Amino acid sequence: MKFYDQKVCVVTGAASGIGRACARALASYGAKTIITDIRKDMLDETAEMIKQAGGVAEAHILDVADRDGVYDLAAHVEKTHGGADFVLNNAGVAMGAPVDELGIDDFNWLMDIDFWGVVFGTQAFLPQMRAKDTGRIANVSSVFGLFCVPEQAAYNAAKFAVLGFTDAARHDLANTGIKVTTIHPGGINTNIVRHARLGQGPDAEDRRQEAIVKFEKFTMTQPEKAARIILKGVAKGKPRILVGPDAVYMDIIRRLFPSTYLRYMPFPKLDEK
Repeated sequence: MKFYDQKVCVVTGAASGIGRACARALASYGAKTIITDIRKDMLDETAEMIKQAGGVAEAHILDVADRDGVYDLAAHVEKTHGGADFVLNNAGVAMGAPVDELGIDDFNWLMDIDFWGVVFGTQAFLPQMRAKDTGRIANVSSVFGLFCVPEQAAYNAAKFAVLGFTDAARHDLANTGIKVTTIHPGGINTNIVRHARLGQGPDAEDRRQEAIVKFEKFTMTQPEKAARIILKGVAKGKPRILVGPDAVYMDIIRRLFPSTYLRYMPFPKLDEK
């Protein structure tokens, strides 16, 4: 896509999954990619993949929950590259637990990354785009930012918050040259469930394995296809991107049945024991 050629593009959570796929695609389109993650070995792999393919990658170890770290990265990008043209706030984690097993420390851990990481990533780079009156900001929510399912209170809360924050930011920037996009992936073949935290019950590990199996059945889209959908939509300035046919289906069901949607979705039903 010519839109990204020579653009400075920042991708968080680029060590695997959607982040890695988007970073590789951006580099193939001629972008200068600034990639971040907390997992150095996997982030280095992403950078090497990009360089081996003839692209440009600059890797930074970054915890998006660290506000100062995010702002330091933004300052570096402005000083070294003249500012970011596109920021993809993708880094995220998951956890599964019934509300009565949801520890506050785990809840804060997830919110710090999934929500505050998006806020920091948006606010840190926005002044650079304001100065040029151009740019793209895309924040990854989820289909779980559109509807709720059992044992996902923390994740639902964070992803709904991302949706609300990003929609509000888009309205705030409506009269500028900056486009803001919310991304709602469906089942994407990533490692997010394998790395998820679970509740503190005695059967936590059994539930992890069960969740992995269920997630694999639910997965419909590979990260590379997700990246193409996302980057094409961002280039067009779309306000919202649904990733995968399952995301489209579930969004329609949620709209048609705002209170009873779970009956028609591939998740445990409310009345199942």
